[in-house]
Parts: sequence; structure tokens; C-alpha cells
Amino acid sequence: MSKFTRYTVQAILYGLFALVVGYFSTSPHYRLLGDNEGLLRLSLQHPGKLLVECRQRSAEELAKLPPNMRTAADCPRERSPVAVRVELNGKPIIDDSYAPAGLSKDGASAAYRRMAIPAGQHQLQVRINDDKKIQGYTHNREFALNVTPGQIVLIDFQPELGGIVIR
Repeated sequence: MSKFTRYTVQAILYGLFALVVGYFSTSPHYRLLGDNEGLLRLSLQHPGKLLVECRQRSAEELAKLPPNMRTAADCPRERSPVAVRVELNGKPIIDDSYAPAGLSKDGASAAYRRMAIPAGQHQLQVRINDDKKIQGYTHNREFALNVTPGQIVLIDFQPELGGIVIR
């Protein structure tokens, strides 16, 4: 095969490939949300409270331990799961518990959920329990939302900003 024929065939194949990529970059048309919908996202990463508080070891307990393990306090690392309940206009749309990360269950609980909601006025109630020893919820906030079509509403938990945050 001559160089001219080889380069011509190669140029035609590159052109066809560019046409296919160009077509699929704009078609078929994909829409994330409907015409009259917004998106509600729950995205949080929060370590629950410790399941067991630290306790002081007695002198007899310390004497029984090897020298390299003699610490005055015994502090288990396991944390509480984080329970989340989200209600939209009085109806629960999220009611889950998220386990702590890590082999020792000592990391932060991570939650990510997303769902389409109709545009318009809504009452949103978010409740979070990060302490398994307490019945009910430790954090509770209510919000009045006016969701516009295409709007993304984010639910987050940031203790330094007062707890439950809506953006």
C-alpha cells in the first residue's frame, strides 16, 4: 500500500471517529431533572459520639498490664452511627442510619443521597442523632423552602456553623 493511500485512509478514519465523538457529545439529549423539578441532596460526613466514655484504670489493673500498655485511661474508639430523618411537607423521604467508617468503627459516618423534588413552596424538617445513648434526635431544624425549577438544595451538617445547614 502506498504512503498516499495509507494517509488518505487514516485521515478518513480519523474524520469518522471525530464525527462519532461530536455526535455523542451533544446527542442524545439528557436531562437530569424534569421541567418543574429541583434536586434535594443530603451530603454529610460527621463522626458520631463515642459509644463508651473513657474510664480510669485502677492501680491493680495497671499492674497486670505489660509496661508498654500502661495508660491510666481506657478509651474505646467505637463511635455511634449517625441517624438521619428528612421530611418534606410532613412525609419522610429519608430515614436511614449511617455506620461509622473504619475497621474499628472509629471514623466519620458518611451519607450521600439525592432525589428530585417538585418546584414550589415546601416545609423541610431535618433531624439527626449522632449519639446512640440518646433516644430521639440530638439535632433538629425546620426550613421553609421555595424551590425553583433546576435548583439544587443541599443538606449538610457542620457543627462549627450551628449544626444542620441548608444551602
